[in-house]
Amino acid sequence: MPLKGKSPAEVSAINVTPLCDVMLVLLIIFMVITPLLQNKVTVNMAQALNTQDMDAANKSDAALISITRDGKIYLGSDPVSLDSLPTDITNQLAHNLDKTVYIKADARAKYSDVVGVFTAVQTADVQDVGLLTEQLQQRPPYLPQSAVGQ
Repeated sequence: MPLKGKSPAEVSAINVTPLCDVMLVLLIIFMVITPLLQNKVTVNMAQALNTQDMDAANKSDAALISITRDGKIYLGSDPVSLDSLPTDITNQLAHNLDKTVYIKADARAKYSDVVGVFTAVQTADVQDVGLLTEQLQQRPPYLPQSAVGQ
């Protein structure tokens, strides 16, 4: 004889525990991978007292040239040679409204490398060039007072 008991009531609530587990795993993956996707070249820039903010250099379409300590030259995040730099700059600025080129050189880069990049930028007929530096928080003790206002 079959038993005629009551079956348990159906639960109509959604179980969100697996959803939370998946979302936490995705969050961790994105937190780990996002810093690795940074396409910028890092250099230790020279420091200066009287600087001017150049917020346009942080835009994604800005023409940013980086010079590393060992003399490597990057246009954006792509390595370029000094010979091909004028044509690369011209090609990049053809699509930009802002025709300014920003140069970010390492403080210990050779002076001749920086001058070579400036010459290449002049060859590309660029009128506006910005040299990016870091601002000093205080005046160094070895700097004479007469040189501060200059």
